[in-house]
Parts: sequence; C-alpha cells; structure tokens
Amino acid sequence: MRTEHAPTIHRADYRPLAWTVDTVELYFSLDAEASIVRNTMQCTRQGDGPLVLLHEGLMREDLTVNGAPPKAMRDEDGRIEIDLDGEDAVEVVVVTRVNPSANTELSGLYQSAGGLFTQCEAEGFRRITCFPDRPDVMTRFTVTLEADRRDYPVLLSNGNLVEQGELEAGRHYAKWEDPFPKPSYLFALVAADLVVLDRKVTTVSGREVLLQVYVEAGNLDRADHAMDSLVNALRWDEETFGLELDLDRYMIVAVGDFNMGAMENKGLNIFNAKYVLAKPETATDVDYEHIESVVAHEYFHNWTGNRVTCRDWFQLTLKEGLTVFRDQQFSADMLARAGGETARAVKRIEDVRVLRTAQFPEDAGPMAHPIRPDAYQAIDNFYTATVYEKGAEVIRMLHTILGPEGFRNGMDLYFSYHDGQAVTCDDFVEAMSEANGVDLDQFMRWYSQRGTPTVHADVAFDGEAETCTLTLTQSRPDKDDEPLQIPVAVGFINAVGDDIPLRLQGEAEAGATTRVLQLTERQQQFVFEGLRPGSVPSLLRGFSAPVVMAINESDAQLAFRMAHDADPFNRWDAAQRYMTRTLLAMAASDAPEVPRAFIAAFDTVLNNIALDPAFRTVALTLPSEAYLLEQMDVADPAALRRAMIIMTQTLGRALADDWLGHDEALAVPGEYRYHPGDAGSRALRNLGLRYLCAANDHQGVGLAELRAANAKNMSERFGALMALVQSPAVEAAQLALTAFEQTFGGDALVMDKWFAVQAAAWRWSPEQPATLERIEALTQHPAFSLGNPNKIYSLFGSFFRNNPAEFHRPDGAGYRFWADRIRELNARNPQVGARMARMLENWRRYTPELQQLAREQIEGLLKEEALSPDVREVLEKALG
Repeated sequence: MRTEHAPTIHRADYRPLAWTVDTVELYFSLDAEASIVRNTMQCTRQGDGPLVLLHEGLMREDLTVNGAPPKAMRDEDGRIEIDLDGEDAVEVVVVTRVNPSANTELSGLYQSAGGLFTQCEAEGFRRITCFPDRPDVMTRFTVTLEADRRDYPVLLSNGNLVEQGELEAGRHYAKWEDPFPKPSYLFALVAADLVVLDRKVTTVSGREVLLQVYVEAGNLDRADHAMDSLVNALRWDEETFGLELDLDRYMIVAVGDFNMGAMENKGLNIFNAKYVLAKPETATDVDYEHIESVVAHEYFHNWTGNRVTCRDWFQLTLKEGLTVFRDQQFSADMLARAGGETARAVKRIEDVRVLRTAQFPEDAGPMAHPIRPDAYQAIDNFYTATVYEKGAEVIRMLHTILGPEGFRNGMDLYFSYHDGQAVTCDDFVEAMSEANGVDLDQFMRWYSQRGTPTVHADVAFDGEAETCTLTLTQSRPDKDDEPLQIPVAVGFINAVGDDIPLRLQGEAEAGATTRVLQLTERQQQFVFEGLRPGSVPSLLRGFSAPVVMAINESDAQLAFRMAHDADPFNRWDAAQRYMTRTLLAMAASDAPEVPRAFIAAFDTVLNNIALDPAFRTVALTLPSEAYLLEQMDVADPAALRRAMIIMTQTLGRALADDWLGHDEALAVPGEYRYHPGDAGSRALRNLGLRYLCAANDHQGVGLAELRAANAKNMSERFGALMALVQSPAVEAAQLALTAFEQTFGGDALVMDKWFAVQAAAWRWSPEQPATLERIEALTQHPAFSLGNPNKIYSLFGSFFRNNPAEFHRPDGAGYRFWADRIRELNARNPQVGARMARMLENWRRYTPELQQLAREQIEGLLKEEALSPDVREVLEKALG
C-alpha cells in the first residue's frame, strides 16, 4: 500500500501527453490468483516529450518497444517514462501479472463470489496494465479473454462479440471489439458464472439491438424491473434528446462487491447488485425507484460521458452533473406519466432533500470545493455530492434560463462539436451560449466558486400605490467572490390561497403566476404592480437555484403556505421551515413542548385528502437530524434527539385517531405493483406507523407487529419493522428483528436493510442498551463482512450518518469506534475508508466537549504511518 503523502494535482497544470494510444489489443489469460495480461499498444507522437505509462500494484513481466527492450526508460512512483527521440509511431507491448483474489480495494481486476470483474474509474486501469491512464487518451480497444469454462462460462467485455471458441484443457475464449474510441476508465471485463435476461428492441432508426441483464443463478426473477428501466431510458433519450443507442448490444452485470452504485463502462455496465435486483417480496418502493434511476443514469452516460468524455478529472461534473440532471428529469417524467404532476413534484422534493442533507453540509465543511475543483490529492475523494447533486442543480439552472428548447439546441450543438472527444466544462457552456445567443460568462462562476450562496429577501408593500418591492441580496461564504447569476422563481398568494398573476413595473398587463427573476448583482430590486398588502410571497419556487433563501416569515405565514402554496415544492418547504424552527426551539428549551399551533398545522396537511398521499408523506416527514444539526449555532446531538423524540411522540399521541383512520383508508388492494400512487399510499401508512409506535400506541404497535410478520411486500414489511425498531416498544422490536432475520437471513441485500435499521435505532430511555453495543455485536454476525462495501455502508455508514445522538456520545466511545473502523478499512479498501472518514469531517460544529474528543481521534489516526492518500487527505482537511 502507498503510505506517502500524495502530491497535489492542480487543474492549471494540465498538459496534453506527448504520446497517445491509437489502438490497444489486450489478451487476458484469466485466473483468480494469477491473471496474465498482454497489452499491445500502437502509439503515436502528438508533442515533445517521453511516452508515459502509469501503473500501480502490478508485477511487470515484460516491456518492449518495437520488439526490443527500451533504450532509455525511467520507472519511479508508478510512472514509466520512455524516451523515443526520432520516433513518431511505435508498438509497445507490456506483459503484467495480477492477483484478483487479493484485491480487497475492488479497483482494477478483482474477485467477487467466484467471478472476476473490473472497476477502472477513476484510476483502476493502471492496476491491470501499464497505460497512459488518463481520460484524455481516447483509444480503440480489442479484447480477448481466455479462461476455464467451468469456472468462468461467461466472458464479457466492451463492444461487440466478434469471435469465441474452445481451447485446450477445458478453457475457452471470447474476442470483443469496441467500435468507438474510449478512455481507459471505461474499459470493463467480466468472467463469471451468470445467467442472463435478454430482450431485443428496435431503435428509433429501425435498428434491432440486444439488451442483456446478467445476474447470478437464482436471481433471474429479480431482473425484470432493471430491464424495463433500461428500455424506458432508451426510449426517453430518443424522444427527449434525439440520442440513439450506438451499439448492437448493451449489457448490465450485477455484482455483490462494488464500491459505488454502478459504472457506465461502454456497452458493459457493471452494477452494484442492489441497483439491479428487485421483486416485491425483497425490494421496497424506494428500491424500485432507485433501480430505475441508476439504470437510466448509467445508460445516459453512453452519450454524456462516453461519446463525449472529460478532458481531465477536474471536469468530472461535466459528465456527472449533466447525467444526474438527465436521470432526475427521466425519473420525474416516468413518475408523472404514471402518477400525475404531483409525483413529479415529490421527485423534485426528494432530490432537494438529498442536496440539503448531503451537499449543503459538504459546502460548509473542510472538504468544500467548487463543482469543478482546482486541486486534489486523491481523485476518489471528489466523487462528491457537490460534483453530482450540486452539479445537476447548475445544469438545471441552465435549463431554466434557456428553456427546454434552448437547452436541447445547446445539447445538439455540443454533440455536433465534440462527439468522440475529451472536453471541458467550458466547452459545454460555450455550446449552450452559442446555440442560444446568450452570454453565459457570469454563469460560469458557478463552476469556480465553492460554498452555498444565501439570498436574502425583503418584501415591502405600498398599499396606496398597490405595489410590492422585492429586494434580493446575494451573499457568499467567501466575501471576495463575484456575484453569481441566480434564477429566482417567485409567486404571490392572496388571502384565500390563490396564486396572483404577476405584473412587473412597466409591463402592460399581468402574466404568469410564477415569474423567474435573474439575480445578477449583489442586490437588486424588482417592483410588482397590483399587489396588495397581505399578499404572501412564495420565493424560490421549484427550488430554482441551489441557494439558501432567507426571509422573515411568522409561524402563521408558514402554516398558511403549508396549507395553500400552489407550488408543491414551496408548500413542502414551508412545512420544513416550520418543523425546523419548532424543533430547534425545543432543543434549546429546558422543558420542550410541541406548540398547539404546530400540531394544528400538521393536522391540516394530514387530513387534506385532496393532497396526494405521497406529497403528504414528504410534507409530514421531519427534517433529518443531519440537516437540523447544520442549522444549530452549536450542534448538540443529545438536545436535538430529545426534541425529536418529544416531537414524534406528541404527534403520534395527539393525532392517533387520524393516523389509524388513514391507515385503514390507504390500504392498497390486490397484488403489488410498482406505481407512484400505490407507493404513496404505502409510504403514508408507514409514516403513520412510525408516529404511532413512537407514541407506544397500543393499536399502532399491534398493526406494526402484524404487518412486519405478514405483509406480502417488502415496502410494508420493512416499513413496519422500522416503526417498531424506532420506538420504545423494545420487546416487540426485538421479536420482529429476529423473525425478519429468520426469513431473510440468506438474502444479502435484504440483510443490508436489517443491519441499517438497527444501526440507526434511537435510545428511547436510559434503561435501553446503547446502540453502539448492538453495532459491535453485529460486526460478528455471519452475514456481515468487512470485504463488502454494502455491508459497511449499511452498518457503519448508517450509524455514523443517521444516528448522531448515539455516534456523538459524550463519553467519546462512538469516536473511538469510528477510528478503529477507519484503521481496518484503510488497510483493506482505502476508497471506502475515506468515505467513512468523512463522517466526522464537520466535527468543529459540535459542542466544545465533543470537539475535543473528536480531535483526539483524528490526530491519533494521522499519526498512523500506513494511512492511504485517500484517507489522509480527508483527515488532514478535517483537522484543517
């Protein structure tokens, strides 16, 4: 393992390589412990300097240039430089040996459940062979795989299968050619014993293509939803962006051990099995939704990421932010087709909730960076919510500013200019600018400025003139930052809850009820005519920009908007603001109580049956503790947890009859189907059980017990289990956990849910054992493995991220447990270790006592000699 400090890489230092690779022929003789890789590269000079090959953790057995050992070669720190003065084109052959079974980092070529798989993004290809492993080296790949047929009957790689056959001693081979040049991070191979679901479809141009989903034997009945999602994504990209599948075959492979969600390797997507496998008995509605989204995301990368890729890793948001936006739009369209526009609004709310919970704290912490960073040490640490989710919001702002037609015109121009190239974020925005004749220079500041902007709003009415002056002021975490271009969607509501048509000063007549204002200065005023005092502003509708909207609103105004705001997002946001304000006040109180006015506002939304159940669910779900802690001046997890417990118990007791009545009314008849209407009804029933069980309501606990034991679908069964575990009904919860384990103990993905729900469990009384004791016991469970990232995220990640009161214990035991896990993971899988290390990066926000305890553990880890660059970078930035 590398133990030295990794050098800092700067975007400003980018230079093209002197040599590129036009074609590469790879021959793999595959074996779990000793795979031989013969790599034949046709290289061409494109500038002055040596040929550069990168490598990591390899045994190099041979290297020749034009059939002979190189005359002048240097090999230092994973970088080979070969001087080739006087040469313009050479053939380089490298033979390497790798041990997939020993590869616990799951980067490069590794073993999982007896099969061999690859993960090459960002820098895994150099762990397979020596190569200029950079995204700006676009190469045509031909790949031959040879392996024992009994162990590895399925041999897959990128592109088209051109030849296959038998070899001696029970071995066989398959040869694949990818017709399109690609960077090495998109290379993939699979050698495993798998079964396949096939489907042939006809593309918009009339070509017949083969779609395939490969899974382990016994899981074929769980692959249909992934296949349906792939077909839907293919059709949507044709209809929305005119983008057609460019290959004759498109494959998805599910693997149990995988560091990320999925990988968009050209034509051969390798997926974490949790984002492929689903059937009603084992997958929740949320699982079904996530599978559809992730399958679409990787498919959309075929154009936004593969056909046009990144010049360097600083441009990561070029492909990820854009593709997240595309998958969000796809999911919203799919949900709206089935469940109407409310389903689209709920999807938008869920996306923003992720942004506020994960990305806003990142923007306020030591790992804060622009969506296009200027420097990094370990690129794996920059696969972040900022690059992905905030990057998607930046693309969404472009879509808002230019409109759907203008955005599509920009996409068309982008592909016409850059198909088959490795480009930059500037190239994308310039295409948008040129296609629409719009100056987007100021907008480009979103790519270089870090931190979450705040927009302060002041509303002043002139009753005599019937005008309203809206003053918007933008402020930035870095005071020296230049003003951004911020689209702010605004509306106003009258006294009976109706939207008011808006007329800006100077306009002849009123127009739409929602207007998008362009805030481009530090402060601007917008004057609306025809607005009377008492009109209620509804600002940042649809969350039109990734900012904090600061406006003084009374509890009564928030309750009014909870009940009447015509913009679904802002209606939800009003509820979140009211909940946040109430919970923070309770956390600061010595005798916290839930105000009656709050209960009444909550009750109004719950019993408004005109609202879709899915919307009522998100509107009545309390903000996450992680988000609430970020809103506290000094984060006090214990005080907040006390407030959360009192809030949930009070809402369960005060509204018990309402929750029980809705539970019966929302029952979904018939067989399970994945449908937003049904999912919304199940979600509201599950939320009701959560509040009822928190209050230890006898009927509610009884319903949860019955449903946890007898529900025919995982959405209701797991929802009931969660309600019991997150309640003071300790005995009922333990019985339900034991029964769940007995039923699903052999299903790895379902057991991940079982681990996660226990890791996030609250303590409802001092008499209950500490959650940490349960977690420590679960690390010895037969279904748990430190070698499987899903298990780590389910148990450790859920504890660190979703259980702050138990993690941030006043005795420091949670921090000691965290440090021990970082040591273990650093030695096995530094990428996962770095992700877990980030769970304490915002330690300075907590009480002085907790800060001291956290600092001790961070400083102790930094004294470890064997820290990987991934983990060290996170800890050093956290310590500051």
